[in-house]
Amino acid sequence: MKILKLSHISSGFIAVLIGYSSSVAIIFQAATAAGAGQEVINSWLLALGLGMGLSSIGLSLYFKSPILTAWSTPGAAMLATALVNVPMSEAVGAFLLSGLLITLSGLSGSFERLSKIIPPAIAAAMLAGVLLPFCLEIFTNLQQEFVLVASMCVAYLIGKRYFSIYAIPLVLLVGVLLSWKLGLFESETIDLRLENFVYTDPSFSITSLISIAIPLFIVTMTSQNMPGIAVMKTAGFKPPLSPIITTTGITTILLAPFGGFAFNLAAITAAICMEEDADKNRKTRYLAAVSAGIFYLLAALFGATIVALFSISPKALVLSLAGLALLGTLGNCLSQSLEKPQHREAALITFLVASSGVVFLGIGAAFWGLVSGLFVQLVMNRRC
Repeated sequence: MKILKLSHISSGFIAVLIGYSSSVAIIFQAATAAGAGQEVINSWLLALGLGMGLSSIGLSLYFKSPILTAWSTPGAAMLATALVNVPMSEAVGAFLLSGLLITLSGLSGSFERLSKIIPPAIAAAMLAGVLLPFCLEIFTNLQQEFVLVASMCVAYLIGKRYFSIYAIPLVLLVGVLLSWKLGLFESETIDLRLENFVYTDPSFSITSLISIAIPLFIVTMTSQNMPGIAVMKTAGFKPPLSPIITTTGITTILLAPFGGFAFNLAAITAAICMEEDADKNRKTRYLAAVSAGIFYLLAALFGATIVALFSISPKALVLSLAGLALLGTLGNCLSQSLEKPQHREAALITFLVASSGVVFLGIGAAFWGLVSGLFVQLVMNRRC
């Protein structure tokens, strides 16, 4: 019988902490754009947390690989503008249609076939570009909160030198204690309460299909699932993708009426659960994703309470913790992407575009980095 270790629990907790704190505000914006009140917003958080928790636990245990799912952050950002003046019933109908498209792409195997065409060096470069801004936040916040961030960096170095597997838990402990000592936590009354589902009957229209469902599907597949696959490949995990994509699509269909607008593979947070810091033994590293799934479920049940806890935490603590937790993954990605000379130019272009943050046609930089890298690779390898 496999037993959860402290490193599994800490990695899972940090993954969920970073996932919620970095984008939960966007979920509020998306729900508010559709006219949602506080009860409906809480239902969205309950549905999203429940879907992420159950799918992460189920997939990780079934495939014995660290498979972490997440809500579509780029999708939520798109919805924050696309749902303005759209009835909630039509929004839910669009979520259902997007979930159906995701399910069909999984069942048909089309997305898995597409992912096999991408060279590992370019996939690693794309992931490195996605990770770079998070790691740069360490030094950005060093200027804002020098004592806090510098102490966290020292804790990281000591941890990596003497007990690598517990480096990030040490950083978290030092960061929380120092934030409390320095008075960086905001004072706010936090109520402990369970959330309830709010069901919305879906309605469908051609307008919502074209302006919401299809763009949400494209953004989720390109800006979320593609980097998620790159994370798994770079870490050396290769579970069958079609069943995983199908599961996220079905989860979306089931939870869309309650606010589960889109589920997909996680990238940034998944990388934390796939690092050696999560478990030296690759065969049991999936338990870190299981731990994250459990924290997802807790966050779902106490959604408003969890959000309040995140809101009082200093920004420098959360962002620096994310950057330090992802340093190892960034290094591995850069090493893999630049290792082979025949892929170097394409990988470099991929990395630069993916890290630029450019958005075109509503699709994020990760996708355009991948497209740019594949184009350069095609040109460089073309025989005259």
